[in-house]
Amino acid sequence: MSDRSTVGLKVRGLGLAALAVVRDLREHWTPASAEELERFETDVLSGFVLARASAGLADGTIRGDVGHLDQIRTWFGRPLWDMEPADADVYFGKVLRHSPSGTRLGRSQALSTYFMFLELRHKVEIHRMTGRVVECPIDEMNRPRGAKDAQLRIPPSEPEIETLFTGWGGELATCRKFAPTARNYTASKLMSQVGLRVSEACGLDLDDIKWDLGRFGKLHVRHGKGARGSGPRERMIPLINGADRTLRWFIEDVWGQFDDDHTRPGAPLFPSERKNTDGSARRVGDDALRNGLDNAVQAHLPSWTDRLTPHVLPHFCASQLYGNGPDLLAIQEVLGHSWIATTMRYIHVQQTRVEDAWAAGMERAAKRLEGLAR
Repeated sequence: MSDRSTVGLKVRGLGLAALAVVRDLREHWTPASAEELERFETDVLSGFVLARASAGLADGTIRGDVGHLDQIRTWFGRPLWDMEPADADVYFGKVLRHSPSGTRLGRSQALSTYFMFLELRHKVEIHRMTGRVVECPIDEMNRPRGAKDAQLRIPPSEPEIETLFTGWGGELATCRKFAPTARNYTASKLMSQVGLRVSEACGLDLDDIKWDLGRFGKLHVRHGKGARGSGPRERMIPLINGADRTLRWFIEDVWGQFDDDHTRPGAPLFPSERKNTDGSARRVGDDALRNGLDNAVQAHLPSWTDRLTPHVLPHFCASQLYGNGPDLLAIQEVLGHSWIATTMRYIHVQQTRVEDAWAAGMERAAKRLEGLAR
């Protein structure tokens, strides 16, 4: 037998021995105590949170995933790595059978992501402590189906929004608390003019207004909503659509009633009536802005009560901008969307734009036919 053949046999022999070792690892394990498993489960979840934070996910997204996992763990009564496909069948097929599709999809995704983390980071440890080989219980047969597309939010028409803000503006002359009413009015008007989200408005500072940029000035949104929970995404919004006039009036005539130091670093654009320990105004919360809009709608546009929320105002902004000429890419940049498809869902064409375009197309076709007939 040649030397090469001898070496080949030795290599194949080593390969079989290695396979035997792997098989033995799956067969021999040292059971851990209940206390050890409890501590290990807590450490694993902490590691999962840290790993997702290092990936750049927003705190709210991580809390949502952990909340989903906690709900499943409470129902299951044991560490999640013990779940089998049959357990997932019962949970998603019976327990969550009539739950909203968004809840089912979110919980399924959280569980799948958690098991991916277990397989990548702790598969060997879990096997050594429990004898189990980690495998995700969600598969192609029981994975919840559906989509989590945003609900269609059709905004009021332009005359209706004008009626709201005209009535709200007139209220400023007689209201009991001028400063907070004017603040809520200004924040909501900016949402309708440049598509701000309520959380973005709350996070703005005075220094975020860049009057020297562009033709009208720009607003530096530092805490913009990120796509798929990826965390804050910054953008610059041009103060178009009258937003520059709205802000100048608020800063010159209203802001000083909350605070007397315009130069203080970190001074909020929309202050609260409450004060910090140093006497400066705190930042307003989103509940105050939401309640302000709710009260104004009830008073000045009652047909939209409980339907016109802060999230509907960016839909109005996108629709109005589109009707006035800017293309989808420009509107996408204003609203801060990652995908043009998201921007398209925000645009709801009012009045007769589609019908007018169809009629114009028919007229062009008729003229072409007249030319051919001659």
